[in-house]
Amino acid sequence: MDIVYFAWVRERIGLPREVVETTAATVMDLVAELSAREERYAMAFSDISALRVALDQELSDFDAPLEGVREVAFFPPMTGG
Repeated sequence: MDIVYFAWVRERIGLPREVVETTAATVMDLVAELSAREERYAMAFSDISALRVALDQELSDFDAPLEGVREVAFFPPMTGG
């Protein structure tokens, strides 16, 4: 599965994207798997209320299933300007 990181999430993790093998059933399961990897992931996902997620480029929820999903993107909320 392709995982894409944007803005400060990318800065904390140090990667713009990566391919991961996962057994996660939901986005939240994936977050738990990633957070357990290293401190930089744990920091990036420490407050998921400050994050949004898109599955195959469609805004989604953290309890969404991952079955059939090819890409997961994590990013902070968008703000207007």
